[in-house]
Amino acid sequence: MSARNPELELKLKSLPTSPGVYMFLNARGKPIYIGKAKNLRNRVRTYFQSSGPVMDRTRHMVAKVVDLELIVTDNEVESLILEANLVHEHHPRYNVALKDDKHFPYLKITDEPFPRLQIVRRFEKDKALYFGPYTSAKGMRRTHKFLSHLFNIRSCNYVIPPPEGKTLQVCLDYRIGRCKGPCEDLQTQEDYAEAVEAVKMALNGHTRQLIEDLTDKMQIASDELRFEDARTFRDQIEALHSIMQKQNVDIGELVDRDIIAVAREGSDSMAVVMQLREGVLIGRQDFRLMANVEDSDTMILEAFFKQYYNHQPNLPDEICLPFELSEMNLLTQWLRQAKGSKIRLFTPQKGQKVRLLELAARNARLLLDELLIQKRQFAERTSKMVTALKDELRLSVSPRRMACFDISNTGEMDFVGSCAFFANGKPLKKEYRHFKIKGVTGQDDFAMMREVIGRYFHRLRDEERDPPDLIVVDGGKGQLSSAVAELKSLGFDEQPIISLAKRLEEVYLVGQSDPITIPRGSPALLLLKRIRDEAHRFAITYHRKVRSKRTIKSQLDDIPGIGPAKRAALLKQFGSVERIKKTSVEEIASVKGITQKLAELVAEKLRQSP
Repeated sequence: MSARNPELELKLKSLPTSPGVYMFLNARGKPIYIGKAKNLRNRVRTYFQSSGPVMDRTRHMVAKVVDLELIVTDNEVESLILEANLVHEHHPRYNVALKDDKHFPYLKITDEPFPRLQIVRRFEKDKALYFGPYTSAKGMRRTHKFLSHLFNIRSCNYVIPPPEGKTLQVCLDYRIGRCKGPCEDLQTQEDYAEAVEAVKMALNGHTRQLIEDLTDKMQIASDELRFEDARTFRDQIEALHSIMQKQNVDIGELVDRDIIAVAREGSDSMAVVMQLREGVLIGRQDFRLMANVEDSDTMILEAFFKQYYNHQPNLPDEICLPFELSEMNLLTQWLRQAKGSKIRLFTPQKGQKVRLLELAARNARLLLDELLIQKRQFAERTSKMVTALKDELRLSVSPRRMACFDISNTGEMDFVGSCAFFANGKPLKKEYRHFKIKGVTGQDDFAMMREVIGRYFHRLRDEERDPPDLIVVDGGKGQLSSAVAELKSLGFDEQPIISLAKRLEEVYLVGQSDPITIPRGSPALLLLKRIRDEAHRFAITYHRKVRSKRTIKSQLDDIPGIGPAKRAALLKQFGSVERIKKTSVEEIASVKGITQKLAELVAEKLRQSP
C-alpha cells in the first residue's frame, strides 16, 4: 500500500522517531483510527508498506486515509493515556468501540464543606470524588438512595455555609429524619464529614472496615450513655450486614480485585468486570463492544482495558486477566502512576482465582448470547415491518431506506426542519439532517416543507446519491402536495412518497383524495409511527437548540462584562437563563469570575428583560 497524495507522502517521509499518538483522517477530516507508538516513524510506515501480508480491515482503512496528525509525547505512558482519551472523544471507525460508554452514570461526592452525593453522567477533572461507571442505572440509584438515607446525606442545592447576609431554612428531608439540618447549624461539619467518610468507604467496597469503625463508635456512645447515637450506629451496622449477606461470593482474602473476561462472536463482544472489594463480590459491570471480525482477542481485550480504566476513578490492588496482554508492563506502569501505589496485573493458572475467572467468562458468554438473541429477534421483526409496509402501500420495492421530514416552529421565528433516516427498520443516525428555514416568512408549513424537501433532494442530485425507497412527510394532504410539487420541479417524478397525519394516523397517498387507514396493530403502522416520532423528536431538539442560542445571546451577551467564559460558567452553574433570573445576587456572585458588582448588574438586566 502507498499514500495517495503528495502531502501525506511528505508527512510520511518526515515522521519523528519519538513516542506519541497518530491519527488517520478521512476526506472530511474526521479521525478513523487512532493509535500510539514507541517509535512513530517505524509504526506509522508499516500501514503504507506495499510488501507483506495485510488484513482486509487495514487495507480498507488505509484506502480512506487522506491526512495524518501526530502528537509527540515524552514517553510511552503519556502516549497510552493520550490514545485512550482521544479514542474516547472521537470514537474512530476502525478502533474497538466501547458501546455508549459516554452515557454510563457515576456517583459523585462533591467538593464542598458539606458534600452531596449526586448522580452524574460526566466524569470531570475537578476536586470531587467519583465512583463508577455503573452499567446498571437501577442498581446505582438503589445504592445512592440506600447510602443517602442511611447516613443522612443532604439532597438540597443550598450553598452551605450560606453567603453573608443570607439565611437558610431546613427542608422536608429534615422533618422526616433524612437530614440533620446542617443548613441551620443543627449538625457540625465534623459530624457531617464522618458520615461522608462512611459513604466513601461503602462505595469503595470497604464494608467490613466500616462496620468495625461503626461498632467502635456504638460502644463508645453506649459507654457515654448516648443511647440515641448508639441506636443510630446499631441501625447502620445492621443495614450494612444485610447488604453484605446478599453477596454470596467471599474468597476469604481481604483484597481489592477486578476480574475481567470477554466473550465474542463476529463483530459483537461483551466484556465483564467482576469487582471484589475486601474479598467480597460487590458488583458486576458489563459492556458491549463493537469490533471488526479480523480483530484478535488480544486487541479487543487491550482496547477495552484502556478505555475502561482511563475513566475508572477507584483502582483495585489487583486485576485478573484471562490471558497476557502484549503491553502488560506498560499498562502496569500506567495504572501504578494513576493509582499512586502498587497495582498487579496477572493471569491466574490454578486455584480459586481461575474459578472466579471462569465465573466471569460464563457471565460474559451469557450476556453475549442474550444480545445475539435480541439482535436476531429485532432483525426478524423489522424485516416483517418493512414487508408489511410494502404490502399496505402497494409499493413496487420494499422500503428498506426511508426518510421522514418534519417541521418545528413556534410563533414567528426559529423555523426548523428535520429528516430522520431508517435503514432496514432501524435508525441510521449518520443520515439524519436538520434544516434552518431560510426562504419562508410567516407561519407557512406547506412552504417550509417544500423548502426542506427541495434542499434535501437538491443535494442528493448534486452528490449523485440514490434517493430513499420511501419518503414520509409528517402532516396531511397539504404537506404532501407541497412536497410532490417540489420533487417534480427537481426531476424526481417517480419518488415514492406518503404523508402521515398525527390525529387519526391517516396515510395520504399521491393521486388519492381520501386517506387510507392502516390497522392499528399492523407492523407497517408501527414502523411509520416510529420514524415519524423520531423525526419529530429530532426537529424539537434542534428547535430548542436554535431558540436557546437566540435567548442566551439576547439576554446574557448584551450585559457588559459577560463574555463567553463567564456566560458558560453561569449556565454551567444554574442550567438556564430562567434559573439565573430566579437566583439571588449572592448566589450569582458565588460563580467563579463573577464579582459582586457584576452579579448585581446581571440580576438587574435579567429582571428588565422580557
